[in-house]
Amino acid sequence: MADLKQFAEQLVNLTVKEVNELATILKDEYGIEPAAAAVVVAAGGGDAGAAGAEQTEFTVVLKDAGASKLGVVKAVKELTGLGLKEAKDLVDAAPTNVKEGVSKDEAEGLKKALEEAGAVVELK
Repeated sequence: MADLKQFAEQLVNLTVKEVNELATILKDEYGIEPAAAAVVVAAGGGDAGAAGAEQTEFTVVLKDAGASKLGVVKAVKELTGLGLKEAKDLVDAAPTNVKEGVSKDEAEGLKKALEEAGAVVELK
C-alpha cells in the first residue's frame, strides 16, 4: 500500500510538461488515450452514477495575457507546441481557447502554468 501512496504522490507532483510527456507515452507505447483512461478509472471506483455526471473534458480559455505578455506567449508556445508566431497570435486574440477537450488534471496544470506566467485563465 505504501508503494501506491508514493506513486500517487509522484503523479500529483508532476509538472505540466511531465504530464504531457506521460500522456504521449501512454498513447504511443500503450495505445491508451489519457482522457479515456481517466474515465475508466473514475467509472471503476466509487458510484458509477456520480462518475457519469462529472465533467471529464475541459477547455482552457486564455481570458487576458496580463502584464507579462511575453512570458505568456512563451508559456503558450511551450505548453501547446505551437510556433512562436502562432503562440503570439493566440495570445493577441484573447479571450481565446488554448486547448479543448483535455482532462481535468491537464487543464488545471495548464491553468497553473499560464497563471504563473501572468495570464488570466478560465476552465470551462
